[in-house]
Amino acid sequence: MSDATDTTQHPTPTRIIDGVEAPAAGDWVIDPGHAEVAFVGRHFMLAKVRGRFRGVEGTVHIAEDPDRSTVDLTIDMPSVDSGDATRDEHLRSGDLFDVANHPVATFHGKARDWTGTTGKLAGDLTIKGVTRPVVLDVDYVGFATDPWGGHRAVFSAAGNLNREDWGIGWNMVLDSGGLLVSKEIRLEIEIETLHQA
Repeated sequence: MSDATDTTQHPTPTRIIDGVEAPAAGDWVIDPGHAEVAFVGRHFMLAKVRGRFRGVEGTVHIAEDPDRSTVDLTIDMPSVDSGDATRDEHLRSGDLFDVANHPVATFHGKARDWTGTTGKLAGDLTIKGVTRPVVLDVDYVGFATDPWGGHRAVFSAAGNLNREDWGIGWNMVLDSGGLLVSKEIRLEIEIETLHQA
């Protein structure tokens, strides 16, 4: 019997918890080609400006008790892409992310308050060498088997933070009294993970 159909030797790595499908316990490695850490801010305090980091790696460890599950992310800061080359160079500069001195950001989080397919992710986000606690809302989006037999679990997380807490304080005061760029930033994480047999 081939590996593709031998469900005895290669069972689908999911389980049922509280009546809903959940990933099986074990390590799930992030697929860098299908992972994104994004941010959304406001320009002139009005228009949304979106950016993302294309270089994301890490591991999700699913525990038998979902609330003991952990996430470790490494973010390649020079990979920032906001759709505008001039703005991207400014984002990489010492005014903002200072990627020459701090090329990597990290997030280490632990799940909590897990119910069904949703919960919280509480952990430490390190940017520019500054570590601060953050709490994100997290969703288990679902499971899929890819055409090559890989088992994938998809997760989404998001939350708001104040960029100044990480020393990312560059701004300009407008004549109207407002700020050019909002302090509050929406952080969004979208990842596909591959089960490690």
